[in-house]
Amino acid sequence: MIRVSDLHVRFGRSTVVDGVSFDVPDGGSLALWGDNGAGKTTIIRAVLGQVPYRGTITVGGHDARRDGRAARALLGYVPQRLALYDELSAIGLLRFVADLRKAPKDEPSARLERVGLTDHAKKAVGALSGGMRQRLALAAALIGDPPLLILDEPTASLDAHARADVLGLLADLRTSGKTLLVTSHRLGEVRAVADRVVVLDLGRTRVECDAHALEAAIAPMGILRLDLSRETMDEALAVLAAAGFDARRNGRGVHIRIPVGRRAEPLSALWRAGIDVQDIALEESP
Repeated sequence: MIRVSDLHVRFGRSTVVDGVSFDVPDGGSLALWGDNGAGKTTIIRAVLGQVPYRGTITVGGHDARRDGRAARALLGYVPQRLALYDELSAIGLLRFVADLRKAPKDEPSARLERVGLTDHAKKAVGALSGGMRQRLALAAALIGDPPLLILDEPTASLDAHARADVLGLLADLRTSGKTLLVTSHRLGEVRAVADRVVVLDLGRTRVECDAHALEAAIAPMGILRLDLSRETMDEALAVLAAAGFDARRNGRGVHIRIPVGRRAEPLSALWRAGIDVQDIALEESP
């Protein structure tokens, strides 16, 4: 559904996105994860055709630069900072969006019901709570039933209750077959709505992984240095490899690249095998 290949975005002399590539299959869900300034929103803006870029972006097979109108017709978008017409009623806003998209006249009511806002249909948008406004924005993005939803930090300004409501809706949409591209900096949010995650750091891809592996992927890494006797070296390497550790012989011992919080696990594996460790050191690595 989305293919981003070797994406570069510059603002003046600053490179904001530097060679990012990823695919989102039809019906899949991917999160762009990273701190503020990592490049998440800029990537979304490139997909939407809002910033110039180098590289290739396709949506549903349509080139986002050469055939932007066809590409955008396949997606619904919920921005991080909502810009809604506060003087309209909730149902009035959705009717306005439906007119723009030439959607069926009964769709606004159906979308309000889908996000649990039927009882607030006649309430002014400006009078809605933050969580209700976010749900209304999601309803607006669903008008026309686009196969792809793009959401930029969808729960950033919500309290815990409203956040749970929105994440529940997104999980349901994911189950129903919608393709999702979401930006986030919340671990729990990523696990709730994404299959895979692209971790961004200063505009570059640091790692791409399954959502359930995100915490391990972003953990501080270290080099665990274990001094061993020469007689036990080969056995120790075999034990560590069998336990799934990337252990390499180095001088009098072995070096293991491992998340800092898991440094005790190789030691436990060696102790269970009856292998004595003579000395231990841990250094953080980039």
